[in-house]
Amino acid sequence: MARLAGKVAAVTGGAVGIGKAAVQRMVEEGAAVGILDVLDQAGKALATELAAKGYKVAYWHCDVADEAQVKEAIDSVAEKFGKLDVLVNNAGISGTNKPTHELTEEEWDRVQAVNVKGVFFCTKHAIPHMKKAGSGSLINLSSIYGLVSAPDVPPYHASKGAVRLMTKTDAMIYAPDRIRANSIHPGFIWTPMVENHLKTTGMDPEEARKATAALHPLGHMGEPDDIAWGIVYLASDESKFITGSELVIDGGYTAH
Repeated sequence: MARLAGKVAAVTGGAVGIGKAAVQRMVEEGAAVGILDVLDQAGKALATELAAKGYKVAYWHCDVADEAQVKEAIDSVAEKFGKLDVLVNNAGISGTNKPTHELTEEEWDRVQAVNVKGVFFCTKHAIPHMKKAGSGSLINLSSIYGLVSAPDVPPYHASKGAVRLMTKTDAMIYAPDRIRANSIHPGFIWTPMVENHLKTTGMDPEEARKATAALHPLGHMGEPDDIAWGIVYLASDESKFITGSELVIDGGYTAH
């Protein structure tokens, strides 16, 4: 129960889904965690619930596509808890599900703003704190679609490919500072984002869920905790020799 004792983390998109699970598991393992999100009601409720149990946690409103908000939130996490060791770049959107030739510039740019520029902004403003701390762990949520693709959601797939390569670049740039960078590549995890995405397929919701589950050799979708434990591992000193790597947690999806 103390795999992250003494560590301070910021988790973007930390109010629901994978981010929420990560926050819960990280505080249970001894970390102090700043929850960053735009879902204020859910974020504040989670922080209140965990603080009542004695965990070190607080919530900050943060749109990761807004650099000023990102800097203020990350600086505030470091100020409140004394440092910053871990950044979990989890915030993301699936965006519009259209063929490439039907997409508008605005639809494309919105996904890149959150999924790519958001990772850039958060990393940019976390790095000085990690350098000051003497080490750090950047954990970027990519996707199976940062490794393979599918005939849908072009902006999302492009964004997750970008996150994968951004991670490798930062792993090399910041290795001398003892700052590690790794990406996580989830398969379909039953979260609000996946539920909303399946609604765009035009299929019956239950049939869409069954069809998506069947894409994974294990025969089912994952749960947020499946990814949260991977995040705990990469945040901990157990992974001290891992950087520039991809942690694939996908029920076998990319093993085809």
